[in-house]
Amino acid sequence: MTSQVSSPAEQADGTVVGEQRKPAGAKDVRRLNRVIIRFAGDSGDGMQLTGDRFTSETASFGNDLSTLPNFPAEIRAPAGTLPGVSSFQLHFADHDILTPGDAPNVLVAMNPAALKANIGDMPRGAEIIVNTDEFTKRAMQKVGYETSPLEDGSLDGYHLHPVPLTTLTVEALKEFDLTRKEAERSKNMFALGLLSWMYHRPTEGTEKFLKSKFAKKPDIAAANIAAYRAGWNFGETTEDFAVSYEVAPAAKAFPPGTYRNISGNLALAYGLIAASRQADLPLFLGSYPITPASDILHELSRHKNFGVRTFQAEDEIAGIGAALGAAFGGSLAVTTTSGPGVALKSETIGLAVSLELPLLVVDIQRGGPSTGLPTKTEQADLLQAMYGRNGEAPVPVVAPRTPADCFDAALEAARIALTYRTPVFLLSDGYLANGSEPWRIPEAGELPDLTVQFARGPNHTLDDGTEVFWPYKRDPHTLARPWAVPGTPGLEHRIGGIEKQDGTGNISYDPANHDFMVRTRQAKIDGISVPDIEVDDPDGAKTLVLGWGSTYGPITAAVRRLRAAGDAIAQAHLRHLNPFPHNLGDVLKKYDKVVVPEMNLGQLATLVRAKYLVDAESYNQVNGMPFKAEQLATVLKETIDG
Repeated sequence: MTSQVSSPAEQADGTVVGEQRKPAGAKDVRRLNRVIIRFAGDSGDGMQLTGDRFTSETASFGNDLSTLPNFPAEIRAPAGTLPGVSSFQLHFADHDILTPGDAPNVLVAMNPAALKANIGDMPRGAEIIVNTDEFTKRAMQKVGYETSPLEDGSLDGYHLHPVPLTTLTVEALKEFDLTRKEAERSKNMFALGLLSWMYHRPTEGTEKFLKSKFAKKPDIAAANIAAYRAGWNFGETTEDFAVSYEVAPAAKAFPPGTYRNISGNLALAYGLIAASRQADLPLFLGSYPITPASDILHELSRHKNFGVRTFQAEDEIAGIGAALGAAFGGSLAVTTTSGPGVALKSETIGLAVSLELPLLVVDIQRGGPSTGLPTKTEQADLLQAMYGRNGEAPVPVVAPRTPADCFDAALEAARIALTYRTPVFLLSDGYLANGSEPWRIPEAGELPDLTVQFARGPNHTLDDGTEVFWPYKRDPHTLARPWAVPGTPGLEHRIGGIEKQDGTGNISYDPANHDFMVRTRQAKIDGISVPDIEVDDPDGAKTLVLGWGSTYGPITAAVRRLRAAGDAIAQAHLRHLNPFPHNLGDVLKKYDKVVVPEMNLGQLATLVRAKYLVDAESYNQVNGMPFKAEQLATVLKETIDG
């Protein structure tokens, strides 16, 4: 990790500003070490596409970055309303960063609703670019503006740039055979061109993307490219934008390698494919579409050439049932869902525990309960993953920490499932799934060997010397039972959810046998080999902040701020939540105070307090958004000083 780059001046928000330079005949160019931009508009204004394209060009330029897409919870909220606002936040820098940023330096507001929904996050002095064409009396009244915020002085504390984006876009496309409505749809590309000029972003990738996206509609492709170029030229020629900005590539932030920008869901899909190749098993996904997990189904369906089979089932139960059947048949089986789907899948997960077959249950967590907040993030499924089944049905739980880490977490979940013959929960969330960051593409030799040995013949000798196959005769090291592919001669065996006799797998109602099997299944999970938890504690702190999943970025950013201010604080982050790392108890006992920030009401803290009898303090947030670094830094500082 690299520290922030120093330079002559630092703004109150932490953005470091360097010298201005002005080549002959050009506008001023100011160097920054990081910028936070938020695009916001109606859900039909293309803000996610605009943000994606700006992000892709930023990644190709070599900056470190982190993104936060934010969608309306409704499929199509009423246009121009606060619930219909869609936004995309991007934090990019010339050094290592961890979060999408606390407060934007720049807001692009496509309408009054976008301005009102986001102005509360803007620090004084920030730049605000507004599409003045949308600030009609009716549009402003719809969101509660009695007077125009562009004229009543309420924005005097900001650098306001009023730009008639719609009019300028229509004017730029007047040579195209488009209706006014069709031309107006390209205003997001005009805005993208303006911001690309403003921050010296490359343009070739976006133009290539537009040509590919609209390959069957070349006139639309040409119109979008024209709008994009017009936005760039507007920034170059208008007097309202006197300064442009440069953010140098983050050359020191990354180890050598080939990088690409990747979202959590895409990284997870690639991780599943890599796991299937490393295990030399076909990959089967049985799934039902659900936000925010559906992108994994979409992506895996594109990779039949890697032996991937995807089945979009009629419901959640059918999806996991098909996946469990594929596991029985010898595939690396996966089912993807979110919290409501986990509830429906719980009976089949219990069946997978009883059958002791490898199955990956990928839960992209979202706000609940019930339908809750489908497009917002939360970490509230941990206890559901741990205990949400009837009977004693223990399941390992693995959680990635960043979008790119979803790749490695998928490989780790597959390792555990295949080695120990068990279903495994992989707990991502909406923040990781939709967010993105640079990812170093690993070399094939760096990937783990997940090769599986199927049962090939008898594995037990009876007292009379007869050789037979016992489906529940266990590996003495892992307690895993043999994996016998149906159709293998001599390996016919009984299967089902009723309790099995130890070894033979025959139906058993014997109380002692049931007690033994329950304890054995628990011992198998308890004995899973997971790495010790690593503690980052350079100063011998008395306070430890313990996190899991997507809180890693905000926690680490907060810890950095505290240490920079001279405070001693330790940090540890859990990937394995069941079983916990074997050294976790010893680690926790070394500290006077343990703080557990979570996007729930204290689920990990509950588990830690119960298992280790440690007085862990919870800090909780359930507003559908990730923690902010400054917010956590304030809380942790109070804990240290308390």
